[in-house]
Amino acid sequence: MNARSQANKVAGQGATRRGAGAPENLAQLTTERQNETARDLDTRSALEIAEIMNAEDAKVPQAIARALPQIAAVIDAIVEALGRGGRLIYVGAGTSGRIAALDASECPPTFGIAPERVQYVIAGGERALGRAAEFNEDSRQAGEKDIARLKPGRRDVVVGIAASGRTPYTIAAVEYARRRGAKTTAVVCNPASELGRAAEIEIVAEVGPEVISGSTRLKAGTAQKLILNMLTTGAMTRLGYVYGNLMINVSMKNEKLNARAATVLERAAGVDRPTAEATLEKAGRSVAVALVMLKAGVSRREATQRLKKTNGNVRRAAEG
Repeated sequence: MNARSQANKVAGQGATRRGAGAPENLAQLTTERQNETARDLDTRSALEIAEIMNAEDAKVPQAIARALPQIAAVIDAIVEALGRGGRLIYVGAGTSGRIAALDASECPPTFGIAPERVQYVIAGGERALGRAAEFNEDSRQAGEKDIARLKPGRRDVVVGIAASGRTPYTIAAVEYARRRGAKTTAVVCNPASELGRAAEIEIVAEVGPEVISGSTRLKAGTAQKLILNMLTTGAMTRLGYVYGNLMINVSMKNEKLNARAATVLERAAGVDRPTAEATLEKAGRSVAVALVMLKAGVSRREATQRLKKTNGNVRRAAEG
């Protein structure tokens, strides 16, 4: 945790919640300020609007770069949690919740991990994924109730996501999870936030004022998406669900994915296409099992046992 995050926590200890995140404080947030570069946006041409947005978007990676140590710490925490049978649970409302849902739902087909190992909680429930339900984000009670259904505990990592860092729903959920012993993280775009104080590790991506003031689906949303990409991709890679930089646990569910699986196996094992396709069939259409079979020269049964013993770490299973 960086010095600023620690200072924020110390300053926040013992503080009352009266007025915390109150509407009158909203305008003080960096993400709510007016972007001077885009002040006359409605008078600009289409090309000028695109140029302004592109220039502003270029600031996002710079903001994330300053938070890389905290991101790395969370990756390690997720690796530890998943490695001992725990879960990664995202919590968010509105755009933040939808980005969390996207990242969680893409982990099983990308890394071959069971859906229950990476989950999400969004204010308003599943309906909020396709229809605005932001009124739910003001309910602390709903946040506690929704996270409580998943029974977070010591083996889990809970990541609360809120650009403002003041969303009552998300704050309450993170506080509840922390009381139950879960490792907690905040992903925010404003410093010194209540959500940051509620979590053990705070990831702050200060992207600055949005092109459209307060529209955090823009730079803040982009930052959140990039950070969550790093968290899950980093953790899954460290766990061995990726071989080199190849998607070794890709699900073979359609023609495109079938072709991708064969290509991955060709590259990872250094074999020709016919050998790759034949081995995939022998392996029950599992790229990971097929690779272990080819690299270690073992049967499907032996390859499966090796993967089980290594908790799915493909390289360790292939190298014995």
